[in-house]
Amino acid sequence: MNRIQEKLKEDKKLLSIYFTAGYPNLDDTVKIIQELENNGVDMIEIGLPFSDPLADGPTIQDSSTKALKNGMTTEVLFNQLRNIRETVNIPLIIMGYFNPMLQYGVEDFCKKCQDIGIDGLIIPDLPVDVYHEEYKAIFDSYGLINVFLITPQTSDERIKYIDSVSDGFIYMVSSASTTGAKSGFGEEQSEYFKRINDLNLKNPQIVGFGISNNSTFKVATTYAKGAIIGSAFVKHVTNEGIETIPNFVNSILK
Repeated sequence: MNRIQEKLKEDKKLLSIYFTAGYPNLDDTVKIIQELENNGVDMIEIGLPFSDPLADGPTIQDSSTKALKNGMTTEVLFNQLRNIRETVNIPLIIMGYFNPMLQYGVEDFCKKCQDIGIDGLIIPDLPVDVYHEEYKAIFDSYGLINVFLITPQTSDERIKYIDSVSDGFIYMVSSASTTGAKSGFGEEQSEYFKRINDLNLKNPQIVGFGISNNSTFKVATTYAKGAIIGSAFVKHVTNEGIETIPNFVNSILK
């Protein structure tokens, strides 16, 4: 069983953290992953920076720009993660856009992920239909779970289709906007969380976009299995440095 599937079976609300590989410094990637696991994070999304990020808000865009300037590439990331499974046990997911994967070669990319011990991919600009028809067999053969995003605007019919071709969790985007920390969730979001819960999907949902503190984490996980924090974490690392990661994680899980 894939590590993601094992983690989803645990009887707890899950905290997943996103960060941009190669940021703040090129060689911080492994250090950040180890610190996050050591402080109780359940899953990690490793952002592969791209020059034209469609779904990212300013904080993550800025971190991607800096990471690219630092020299981060697909090959550099794979080299950094080469021995990651010697020290890290929790699920690791690479989140990035399809273009760099296409340039690398989809099958070569998937094989490299399997060799390293990556458990899944999140590719916001790969349509589920294209994935299902052209790439699912490749992903499956290398033991990789592909995670799809839904938004408040996604129809129930589409959500059920995504659920039918998914084998891990569904990334439930909290609002129709780019990434970024919000101060809280309104009634509209709470109704959306409940609507998805009432669909009784086979895959659990993890909420992302707009989660920045303990209170938004709790609201997001009222109906969902877990929550993902990205921009707030990247901002914290930018302002406070990676040595204060324990403080950040503790403030979410307190």
